[in-house]
Amino acid sequence: MPPCNVLCRRLARLSLVTLAILALPVHASPSVHVYAAASLTDALDAAAARYEQTHDVDIVPVYASSSTAARQVVNGAPADLYFSANERWMDWLSGQGIALQARTDLLQNRLVLIASPQNDADPFTPGEGEPLITHLEDDQRLAVGDPAHVPAGIYTKQALESLGEWSALEPRLARADNVRAALALVERGETPLGIVYRTDAMASDKVRQLGLFPSDGHPPITYPVALIGDSPDDAARDFRAWLESDEALSVFTDFGFLPADPHGH
Repeated sequence: MPPCNVLCRRLARLSLVTLAILALPVHASPSVHVYAAASLTDALDAAAARYEQTHDVDIVPVYASSSTAARQVVNGAPADLYFSANERWMDWLSGQGIALQARTDLLQNRLVLIASPQNDADPFTPGEGEPLITHLEDDQRLAVGDPAHVPAGIYTKQALESLGEWSALEPRLARADNVRAALALVERGETPLGIVYRTDAMASDKVRQLGLFPSDGHPPITYPVALIGDSPDDAARDFRAWLESDEALSVFTDFGFLPADPHGH
């Protein structure tokens, strides 16, 4: 056994090495928090995963209805980007004094009528043939995002108004907090029919698409995205720029989105 003084010196050196290792800076990847519409869930998760494969960054999506996400940003949520399902809530953010940078319309979507697994209705295009209400029994409801604030519900109201069916269907709506919640009502068979985005219907193997709503029955369904704050960091700016790349747009189109029309048509 070594003499105590030798052993003590070895222990002292070991302690110094240990302290030096502990003192080394721990590398942490930067995080980018994206507050996004619920209808973007699957596509944005896939896009974030693709981006993280080649970038040292953590993309942290937070999903809710566009209205809820916007209110969270105004109330101080740590958002780096806001990704809305309509222009209204992006405009509302700006009106609340939130600085928006690099804002652009990135994607487009469509409204579709869906049926529950138990519903054997034949496919049809809304507005052609019998009114939608004739496909509901007296005690049945139509699942939609709440038209009071959910973008999908707002577009739904406009689409039904253009078909002359809003007044008959308004009392029969099952109003959900976001479009994914409306989808879930149909998936579980709690309502026989629902109106959601085409991308939501494509993401589910528990519903059937009956038909697309005419695209001229409501304003274009656009998805604007913007950086939040006066001084976004580089990681947020880089991810925001990548979202406009062909690589990113190919991910979104795989999930049924279309690139936004730069002319708003």
